[in-house]
Amino acid sequence: MAAPLREKIGYALGDAASGGITWKIMSIAFPLFFTNVFGLTFADAAALMLLARLFDVITDPLMGSIADRTQSRWGTYRPWLIFGSIPFGLIFALLLFTPDLGPAGKRIWAYSFYLLMMACYTMVNVPYGSLLGVMTTDDNEKNQFSAFRMVGAYAMGFVTLFAFPHLQKLIGGTEQHQYAVLGAGFGLLAALMTMACGLLTKERHEPIRAEKFEFKQFVDLFRNRPWVYMTLVAFSSNFFNGFRYAVAGYMITYCIGGDVTFGKFIINYTAFMAFSEVTCMIFGALSPAYTRKIGSKRMAFVWASVICAIFSVAYFFIPMDPSCLWLMIAVSVLTSIGVGFYSPLIWSMYADVADYATEKNGTSSTGLIFSSGTMAQKFGGAISGSLTALLLGFAGLVSQQDMITGETIVTITDEQSVRTMIWALFSLFPAAIAAIMALLAYKFPLHK
Repeated sequence: MAAPLREKIGYALGDAASGGITWKIMSIAFPLFFTNVFGLTFADAAALMLLARLFDVITDPLMGSIADRTQSRWGTYRPWLIFGSIPFGLIFALLLFTPDLGPAGKRIWAYSFYLLMMACYTMVNVPYGSLLGVMTTDDNEKNQFSAFRMVGAYAMGFVTLFAFPHLQKLIGGTEQHQYAVLGAGFGLLAALMTMACGLLTKERHEPIRAEKFEFKQFVDLFRNRPWVYMTLVAFSSNFFNGFRYAVAGYMITYCIGGDVTFGKFIINYTAFMAFSEVTCMIFGALSPAYTRKIGSKRMAFVWASVICAIFSVAYFFIPMDPSCLWLMIAVSVLTSIGVGFYSPLIWSMYADVADYATEKNGTSSTGLIFSSGTMAQKFGGAISGSLTALLLGFAGLVSQQDMITGETIVTITDEQSVRTMIWALFSLFPAAIAAIMALLAYKFPLHK
């Protein structure tokens, strides 16, 4: 029996919260927020993101193993969404608040709440991804659930990013005040959506449980060739997106000369990326039909990656001039067609990897396998964000805090170097990653 539409919409709400609100803001707004508003140096921001990833190496697979063994009246994975939603939204709100502390106190605040946010994200997102493996065993319906998931994430991402500058203007006051209010509002919305996802979905299939923790499960992962390739593909896909998200704010600020206004519409860095979000939403919805047309998930992913590579290279040759803004948006949109096509495939292919592991090993490791997908997502996004901060610092962008006023001061020691680095980080760096991603997807062993 096919799952009802309301359940697919309910499942989409989960990634609308985590992917469309929290992850989009963390990926796109956080780099600029931490260095230009909160007051961290570029080195501190880079170190923060790298430290968080080392933290995820432990927490993500641990959460996957714990989720696989959860037994409750609400099921195996749903209770983590229902009861994890409140801390998820609360910690996100606190992370966008700038305390009245000195450089050391701010550093402690940022590191503490960023790590807590990563833990909360893991607590809800690993079970959320794993939920796909127990809602249905039908391969076509898995693709549909994945497509709904991506549409939810990108639709909410578009709303969040396009509304962001208009909400900032409406709120008024200092940038620190604007981010704090937006953090509280978006945190509440993310919490409600996550809870609704847990309440509206249904677990139809009981996972074949391993009753105790065994190190062998982790060893089995690395013996699972489809998992190895899929995790490298997932890492690459988020590495690709991570560069574009992390550098977008700097690109609009330092290459275009700041926000551009068209009538009542404000095109800042979040609104710029919102056009890509709506493109991903549309082509994410078309992904199941596109995949059927291509004939296999593997080759569908390859051709989507090729689209990303071609248009990323093309972007590098656009002049850095506000008069070319719509051309920049157009090429970014064309790049996002590929992202929209491959995004639902990642989680559908992970479900195939989980099925393969169950058949091979005799017990379910769905949560553990999907946790690696979440870890690859965060790892790719954070390392690209960390590298962005480091490379911009090397190119000549310097952020420091005034010891008397507490204000953040950003200076440029080599303007041409900084502008060229920003442009390459949005185009050539992602293009190289997309080419690697296409090769990895081509070698993926499961040919469904």
